Order: sequence, then structure tokens, then C-alpha cells
Amino acid sequence: MDLRASISLLVLLLGLSEALPLMADGDENHIFLEERDNVDLTTQILATNNASSEFLIEGDLVVPKTRNAMTCWNNNCLWKKSANGKVEVPYIVSPDFSSYDVMTIQNALATFSSKTCVQFVPRSTQGDYLSIENRDGCYSDLGRTGGKQVVSLYRPGCVYSGIIQHEFLHALGFHHEQNRSDRDQYVIINWENIDSQMVYNFQKQSTNNLNTPYDYSSVMHYGSTAFSTNGRETITPIPNPNVQIGQRQGMSTTDILRIKKLYGC
Repeated sequence: MDLRASISLLVLLLGLSEALPLMADGDENHIFLEERDNVDLTTQILATNNASSEFLIEGDLVVPKTRNAMTCWNNNCLWKKSANGKVEVPYIVSPDFSSYDVMTIQNALATFSSKTCVQFVPRSTQGDYLSIENRDGCYSDLGRTGGKQVVSLYRPGCVYSGIIQHEFLHALGFHHEQNRSDRDQYVIINWENIDSQMVYNFQKQSTNNLNTPYDYSSVMHYGSTAFSTNGRETITPIPNPNVQIGQRQGMSTTDILRIKKLYGC
């Protein structure tokens, strides 16, 4: 039995059905095992970005170079709608990614196309486009910035469907849920459990909430211990502190509704 087959058998025996494929195209020297069920998406993102050289706001948003604030609710930073009613967002994928990675990315993006008018399409000659690259973390700009725009999906820490959707929602113009303007009605931020140098990540933003309810189940919501210095909660839902936040699957029904509202689907 060759090495690839042996490892595949080991994965089956251990029940790691959601681990990334081991030894995918050209990965013979890199083995990465992770049980995703134990980690919510934002915990995975923040852990992966811990060693990133990029200065990030809210954990995975690139600091804007052409805007005065972290806002994106106007035509200048939204992707353009075509005459056919579709919002086509061109993208390219770095050759650093394996064929399985590319399939995972394409499947994650297919949800946008099947449920909204936003269509992620392979770039041909479009001037504004997303470049999916294997940089040192999971991060994106907020909304359309113009020209080549990097979405970083570090291998293997970021190439999960939910994380991919999370970063592409940023690229469409969406903040994290717990940073929305009315969040104090729905969560308590436990400042005493947050490093003083990290509190800026919890700053409320001037968001357009699109007349949609606060969504604890959003793929854009941090987990309860994000940026914690002591393992205690940094975010506590109210009035019910037992509400689950920080999910693992992907876009919620409300996430999809907001895309439709923002882009006039």
C-alpha cells in the first residue's frame, strides 16, 4: 500500500471525514489534519491570521488605502450590475492551489450564484477582479476597491467552504455581524477579557443593516471567545447568553437575504 493510500485509510479509521484531503496534487511533503467540528470559522480565521504580516482590522479586513473609513454602502465600492440583472464578479485563482482546493473554492462560490444574482465568473479581460492567492492568512478588502484585488486563502488553514464564503462576503461589502451599528441591543462586549491592543477590532461601524434582523447564525459573526486573552467570553448574546454564535457551515438565510437586498437581486 502506498503512502497516499495508507494515510487515507488512517483518516477513515480515525473518522476524520471533514479533514482536508491529505496529499492532494503536489502535497506529498505536507500533511494537515484538523477536526473542523471543534472550531468555529472565525476562531480558525483568527488563529490562521495570528502570524500574518498584513495589518488587519476586525481580524481579517485589509486596512483601506483609498477610503477614510471602513464603509462600503455606495455605488463606488459595490460590484456593478450587468444589463441582464446579474452582478458578475470576475476572479482568478493562483496556481499555488491544488485541484481539490480549486474545487472547494468553486463549490463555495457556486452557492452565491445559485441563491443570489451575484455570479463569480472566471476573469477574461475585466479591469476589476478578485485574485485568490495563497498568502499568509485569510483576509480580504471591504467591497470593490478597483483593479486587482487580493482575497487571501492561506493553504491549508483557509480553504474551507465557510471561510471562503466569509472572505468573499467581505469582498462584496459586508462587515462582521458583531460590528454592526445596533449590536449593543443584541450582544455584550466583555472588554475586560480583550487585550487592550485588540479592542479596535470590536469598534462599531456605520453599517447599513438593510432592514434585516441581527443574525447570531451569520457566517460573519465572531465566536464567543474571539480575541480573548484568558479564554473567557468576549461576546455574550443578550438577553439569552446561551444562544449559539460562531458557526461552522456557511452562509445563513439572512446572509443570503442581505446580498439580495444590497445588490438589488
